[in-house]
Order: sequence, then C-alpha cells, then structure tokens
Amino acid sequence: MTEEKKEKLLRLFWEFFRYALVGGIAFLVDYGTLILFRELILTGGSSWELMLSAAAGFVTGLVTNYVLSLVFVFRKTENSGNGKSLSAFIIFTVIGIIGLGLTELIMYLGTELLHISYLIVKIAAAAIVLVWNYVGRKLLIFNKKGKVRGE
Repeated sequence: MTEEKKEKLLRLFWEFFRYALVGGIAFLVDYGTLILFRELILTGGSSWELMLSAAAGFVTGLVTNYVLSLVFVFRKTENSGNGKSLSAFIIFTVIGIIGLGLTELIMYLGTELLHISYLIVKIAAAAIVLVWNYVGRKLLIFNKKGKVRGE
C-alpha cells in the first residue's frame, strides 16, 4: 500500500471517528428528547405516541448533528464556509429523513412485533442509522476536498 493511500485511509478513519463522536452527542440529544416526550409529554402508551416521540427526538438530533458535522467532522480549514447553504441543509435533511424512516421501521418492528423495550430498540436503530447517515452524507454532500457538492 502506498504512503498516499495510507494517509487517505487514516484521514477517512479520523473523519468517521469524529462523525461517530458527533453522532453520539446527537444521539444523546435524540434519546433524551425521545424519553422526555415518551415519559412526560405523550404518556398514553399508544404506538402513535411512540412514533411522534421518536420523530421529536430525530428532529433535535438532526439539527445537533448538522451543526456539529459542519464544525467538527466534514471540515477543511480552506473550506470552512462550505456546507452552510440551504441546499446543503436540504440534502442533509433528506438523508436524515431516510434515516428517520429506518428508525421508525426499526422502532415498530422491535417494539410492536418483537416486544422489546423502546429504549433498547432505539439504541440498535441509532447504530444502523449512524452508518447510513455517514455514508449518505459523505457521498452525496461532501466531496473529496471537503466541499459541498454543487457549490
């Protein structure tokens, strides 16, 4: 393996590490919001209340992830202003909405069909969606130079 390839793999590793760290912070915001809604706001116990609670968590996690990703993950000093456009946020959000769909599907399957605690199912869903979000955003938003595609 050439030195250039090693450096590229190392940069990608550290980028994913930062993304996982940011994802962890966003997950805590998401998870906390889910619990807040489920235990204090939408307390009826119906499956639609669980889905709304999961969606509320998703939205707060998405915004947290977007801001931290711009600042901490997909960054290059020479491109520090990139990624802050409306089109970049829309693409970021569409990828996230697909992630929300995956989350909702996993939450439904886990809680309604397998009868597993929503708290456990959410952790599994978050791990799967973390990978989806990183790959989707890396391929569709940020190019090799750290710039947003199309800008």
